[in-house]
Amino acid sequence: MSTSKKDIILIVDDIEINRIILREILGDEYDIIEAGSGDEAYRVLYKEDGIAPADTLPTVVLLDIKMPGIDGFEVLETIKNNKHTTHIPVLFITAEDDDKTESRGLIAGAADYITKPFNSDIVKARVINFVNLSRYSNQLEELVIEKTAEVTKTYESTLEVLATIIEYRNLESGLHIRRTTLLTEALITAMLETEKYRNLLQNENIPSLIKASALHDIGKIGIPDNVLLKPGKLTPEEFDIVKTHTSIGNSIVKSISERLPDDDQYLKYSGEICHHHHERWDGKGYPTGLKGEEIPISARILSVVDVYDALVSPRCYKPPFSHQASLDIISEGRGTQFDPHLVDLIIENADQFKAIEEKYGD
Repeated sequence: MSTSKKDIILIVDDIEINRIILREILGDEYDIIEAGSGDEAYRVLYKEDGIAPADTLPTVVLLDIKMPGIDGFEVLETIKNNKHTTHIPVLFITAEDDDKTESRGLIAGAADYITKPFNSDIVKARVINFVNLSRYSNQLEELVIEKTAEVTKTYESTLEVLATIIEYRNLESGLHIRRTTLLTEALITAMLETEKYRNLLQNENIPSLIKASALHDIGKIGIPDNVLLKPGKLTPEEFDIVKTHTSIGNSIVKSISERLPDDDQYLKYSGEICHHHHERWDGKGYPTGLKGEEIPISARILSVVDVYDALVSPRCYKPPFSHQASLDIISEGRGTQFDPHLVDLIIENADQFKAIEEKYGD
């Protein structure tokens, strides 16, 4: 029969008898970890290059104030300034009845005090109060994360539906979005096999970047039909109107981002892609004239992928080009319109691109 895992209590005190007494008081209810100094407490909490595994972190820390070397205030400061441990309640252990010391500790982030000599009933009561508070806090945090994820998913789904509606309004198949997503995934997979782009993408959220590619043209919702659906060549004035879809798309994404956490990667990539997927490597694109690696990598990827798919697909203003003719046109834009290294990767992986187009073509 399995038993539930006990909460962990870390006791930090340089006097062994104090640790023994506290272990006797709390040992039946909790798993006890002991540290005889501030340095030893750090080794329990932190590894040399990071943080101890979450399931080994204590639920509550009982921390002596006066210790040789690193004292309790210094340990408390470290705990509260580290994002992995800042949530752990710290109860100071003290023999002093000093309002100034108590005030200093509470201001620094201590949750409460336990005084010596220890009263077992008081120790147990204070520890269980903060164990329960910690559990409640963790549950609340998980609920917030869960609800935020639900709201984010709702916005993502709404944007994806909007993107599909725009494709149909533009007299294009909804498969354009499917192809764009798959082509983006294929190109990123090839990029991750190169040292240059593997290093560049190592801190990126790849799944979110791939999903965001579907939203590149949502700004076309703001372009009038007589311009968007014109079968012939656009006038300079009409083309200027079409170009605004980049800024419109970025504004749509920004309006949604304001209602969600600042670190939402999906919307970050969506905004970058909407705004900058018509920039050019040589700086002659729009809307901001970014050049070379100034252009976000998400937009550089989408730029070449979108043009390839547009070339091989029929449009109201042109018939489709063949796969090879499309690659030739892409190659002509190497280092001028497109990131040259991305063009090289598309040529090297041309068979994958062709297979996607054949399977999901209009």
